Amino acid sequence: MRKVFKYLDKPLLITTIILFLIGLIMVFSASNVTAYMSYVVSPYYYFVKQAAFLIAGFLVFLFMINMNTKTYGVLSRGLLLILMASLGVLLVIGTAKNRAVSWFDLGIISFQPSEFAKIVTIVYLAYFYDKNKNKLKSWGKSLSPIGICIGVAALIFMQPDLGTTIIYALLVAAIFVIVPIAPEIKYKTVFAGIGIIGFGLISIFGAGKGVLRERQMERFDFKRPCDRILENGNQVCNCYIAMNNGGLTGVGLGNSTQKYLYLPEPYTDFIFAIIVEELGVITGILIILLYMFVLYRILLIGRRSYTNMGAIMCYGVAVYIFLHIAVNLLGIMGMMPMTGVPLPFMSYGGSFTICLIAALTIVQRVSVENGRTRDRELKGK
Repeated sequence: MRKVFKYLDKPLLITTIILFLIGLIMVFSASNVTAYMSYVVSPYYYFVKQAAFLIAGFLVFLFMINMNTKTYGVLSRGLLLILMASLGVLLVIGTAKNRAVSWFDLGIISFQPSEFAKIVTIVYLAYFYDKNKNKLKSWGKSLSPIGICIGVAALIFMQPDLGTTIIYALLVAAIFVIVPIAPEIKYKTVFAGIGIIGFGLISIFGAGKGVLRERQMERFDFKRPCDRILENGNQVCNCYIAMNNGGLTGVGLGNSTQKYLYLPEPYTDFIFAIIVEELGVITGILIILLYMFVLYRILLIGRRSYTNMGAIMCYGVAVYIFLHIAVNLLGIMGMMPMTGVPLPFMSYGGSFTICLIAALTIVQRVSVENGRTRDRELKGK
């Protein structure tokens, strides 16, 4: 482990640890009222579970950091097929949560296959396009993995989980733009994809409730939420109230009023509003700056990678984290629909926390391989 630790990206490691610790503290602060009132148990209920998820994530880190990236790639196709099968089974025997059948209830924990599918897809696409980089001159070969991804997206949409579907589709599209394939295939596919998506959106909104469920249609009516506080605008409006209460420096850790059941599950999708209310806008801006630094370090590691696969995986992880940040923050600020997307490092949740740590481990593994390759080159001189 010492040999591996030598090559880890220390600025990224330290920053992510800081963010996870802030998140753990805020999960406790945002959840203690809900834990006590809902379960009539210890206010530490969600805090303890989130701490357990972080420990499980650390074990995943220890396991994955000692595997090389080629091993990730070899395993990715099989894992993706298993996750596709799980998503299919989920539609039959899955557990509904927030009116979406996205979870397997395993007793003390729940498992969300769609979250793991994002990370596995990043590795699968990176491995495929790196392994076949000299064979990507035909449409069939270039687009074959995209067909599998479309199948995954369709299964997620059927749950129905609109937020995860959007994140997954954008993630796949971004990776496709990054990968080294023939320009004429890439650009024609991108333009065709934009056309299909545009036609699909027109058809969906034209059909209305025939395609999207009522609660999903309501999410697209997100302007002026406080004018509809008694209808479907109460969540975002309460976010506004929380952030306005906080001002520059906040009302103090633990002193939020909006966590008293005004915001549903304030320790998940709406946790940033609680952070700003309790710790202030200045702390909120600081967290955003830390996010930007994390993304910068990931992109830097990708740029320094000696392999296409390493670079694509890093860029894919950066897009994955960025999309979650953007969709969550824009949602609570009323600039786009709320889609139930968790905020990286901050939101409570087992599947997402473990997947985020796995994604960061992939990046750190690329950093390790970069360092070892660089040392070999120096010794060769």
